[in-house]
Amino acid sequence: MSETAWKAFEVVTAEHVAEVTLIGPGKGNTMGPDFWRELPEIFAQLDADDSVRAVVVTGAGKNFSFGLDLIAMADEFSPVLAEGAKARQRTGFHATIRRMQAADCRKPVVAAISGWCIGGGVDLISAADIRYASTDGKFSVREVKVGMVADVGSLARLPAIIGDGHLRELALTGKDIDAERAAKIGLVNDVFADQEAVLAAARATAAEIAANPPLVVHGVKSVLEHTRSASVEDSLRYVAAWNAAFMPSEDLTEAITAVFEKRAPKFSGA
Repeated sequence: MSETAWKAFEVVTAEHVAEVTLIGPGKGNTMGPDFWRELPEIFAQLDADDSVRAVVVTGAGKNFSFGLDLIAMADEFSPVLAEGAKARQRTGFHATIRRMQAADCRKPVVAAISGWCIGGGVDLISAADIRYASTDGKFSVREVKVGMVADVGSLARLPAIIGDGHLRELALTGKDIDAERAAKIGLVNDVFADQEAVLAAARATAAEIAANPPLVVHGVKSVLEHTRSASVEDSLRYVAAWNAAFMPSEDLTEAITAVFEKRAPKFSGA
């Protein structure tokens, strides 16, 4: 067994399966600068490692992820939020979004979700091939409630997973759903009794995948991805351009301020 240390993840590989665990920092494995820098590096390494045939993604503690860390990411947003931000600031922010979107992996990925999976957490699991949840799993495409258009994969990938109508309901309301509803609409493949059980199931499925001929497994995933890769990439490019142009707003500033002040935001539509 080999282990590599990261700031926002733990990565352990054994028996041809890599287990990637979100570890924070902070409560609820929020996604700050370390997360967004390390995620593409980790999956690029796993993608290039011939000894890895499948990947399990899970979260440390009771919750998978509370999503984007608005406070830690404030410096990333500040240049484009500044009054009078021009093309340089906006193109820089566009490049930041595109970097955050980059985390492709040719190896099959199984997600094991317990507790809250919010915003960026849903973006992450939408890129997985198989998703399992424990009974306490709760999901929310929450970006609309903090003045953002979800831009790291949910809007691009979830139509093929849960269908257009269910996605519109989740993305336009920002509502929370439980594991039972998530299974009913196809967001997760199955629901298990608790965190230990869901992680065991994810490990078992990853091991089952890893026991198959690796080139054939790669071929299956490649063929399945081919039918939707162009539309996903087009959607990611479009939302990155949209947010670079239009996300800066008084409502986004209010959302970030409300997080700092620990209060409910009051949106004005400006």
